[in-house]
Amino acid sequence: MSRTTHRARSWRALAALLAVAALLWASACSNLEGAGEKGYVSGNGQITELPPDARKAPVELTGTDLDGEALSLADYRGKVVAINVWGNWCSECHEEAEDIVEAANRADPDQVAFLGINTRDPSRETAQSFVRRYELPFPSFFDGSTGSSLLAFHGSLTPYATPSTVVLDRQGRVAAVILGEIPSAAVLTTVIEQVVNEDG
Repeated sequence: MSRTTHRARSWRALAALLAVAALLWASACSNLEGAGEKGYVSGNGQITELPPDARKAPVELTGTDLDGEALSLADYRGKVVAINVWGNWCSECHEEAEDIVEAANRADPDQVAFLGINTRDPSRETAQSFVRRYELPFPSFFDGSTGSSLLAFHGSLTPYATPSTVVLDRQGRVAAVILGEIPSAAVLTTVIEQVVNEDG
């Protein structure tokens, strides 16, 4: 075998090894992205909107709020409901909190209700400190450390989808989902208003 042929084969082998290494690295990054030691999956603010004929059954969720009082989604039927999933432990939740509050304060209370799902905080007191800090103007389900409340949104959210925001139509069906931190208060308001205006 000539020296030139040997070199060519060596370069091809090296190129193949580098390609395999690159694929393995990309796969590892995609599997770990947004999770790692944080134990939750970060979104990128991606918005998914569902037309009325593509929506599934109304979401059923009951529980207690941060004060231990009963809270149920059924009480809000007839209004468009924006539900924000948050936790005091979640840095992105802190980053989006002011925008969530702004959007909630902009909303017409006759047409729109805001709710939260506090997930994976160790105590109600921990969650309440977040509410006080940002003056959240809406009640939140207290989910504790289980993430079980998010099972009501199977197919739209995972138990680790924090932060995320779901918009339900007047029938309680998922109409839009924002995975990750909301892009802005204005974007969330626009998404909500589109659902409000479906009935003219």
